[in-house]
Amino acid sequence: MRKILVTGGTGYIGSHTVVELYNAGYTPVIIDNLSNSNIQILNQIEKIIGIKPEFHEFDLCDESKVIDFVQKNPDITGIIHFAASKAVGESVEKPLKYYHNNFFSLINLLNAYQGKKINFVFSSSCTVYGEPDTLPVTESAPVKKATSPYGNTKQIAEEILEETANAYDNYNIIALRYFNPVGAHASACIGELPIGVPQNLLPFITQTAIGKREKLTVFGNDYDTPDGSCVRDFIHVVDLAKAHVAAIKLLEKGNPNGNYDIFNVGTGNGYSVLEAIAAFEKSSGQKLNYVVGPRREGDIIKVWGDVTKSANQLGWKAELGIDEMMASAWAWEKYLKENPIG
Repeated sequence: MRKILVTGGTGYIGSHTVVELYNAGYTPVIIDNLSNSNIQILNQIEKIIGIKPEFHEFDLCDESKVIDFVQKNPDITGIIHFAASKAVGESVEKPLKYYHNNFFSLINLLNAYQGKKINFVFSSSCTVYGEPDTLPVTESAPVKKATSPYGNTKQIAEEILEETANAYDNYNIIALRYFNPVGAHASACIGELPIGVPQNLLPFITQTAIGKREKLTVFGNDYDTPDGSCVRDFIHVVDLAKAHVAAIKLLEKGNPNGNYDIFNVGTGNGYSVLEAIAAFEKSSGQKLNYVVGPRREGDIIKVWGDVTKSANQLGWKAELGIDEMMASAWAWEKYLKENPIG
């Protein structure tokens, strides 16, 4: 079975991708420094797939440890690189932390594989589009000036990867530009596990519904959208995980577009924050305590993706809708209440 390295593999998207890799016949190997995840997630993954994945705890910013790992694991054929700091607000407060973590980890990995054939899938973001000129946004849309250091790390990382792929023929690289991952595995054994106050909408919704949070604040209802709240392309995390498997498979057979490519990973549909709340209330039967507050600085008004290229060339499309996203997130929140992690 081909071994795929999953950096940040105990995190939210990483853990779901580990499960989907295993389901697709791969052997996932995890590196994580547990700075934004919990070691117990390994046990949760084992409940789903029946085995505990191979796990290495260290920081990818430690170049000597990365080199040592690569030398001791010559049978790794692919890398899915999630490991990065990812909170937009924190990145504004601590830009140097974000530039250090997100660039050194990436560069150390690429350096360690110089001269070795490797398939590399990078966790990028629709944040590179900023406020798009036209919707749905395609992969050929201009990359706008980033509104946060986090967003800037994604833009620059894409440039690093493209230039590396152009300079060396041993790297085959795909960058996946995610929209807004939500939901949890159908087993309710893994899901989004924020440390501290959630930065994303859905865990804040579920934590409010279950009583962990007093109320949810909707940041602005006076935007130029049908109901005044921001619009996003929400994608189920299991669909997103499967996109990574599709990307690895495309790299293995040879991407006709060359050794660097980008794909949007979303549903192609936009849902407003208020529509997401209504969908959650419908699927869970819970009335949500929310208030409308002032706009939040840096928020994009509306964005959703054109996913035609992913369907035609990656051979992937999202299968799960907003109801499954909300129901699975709620099932995970209820699981956590009975089975606390962390």
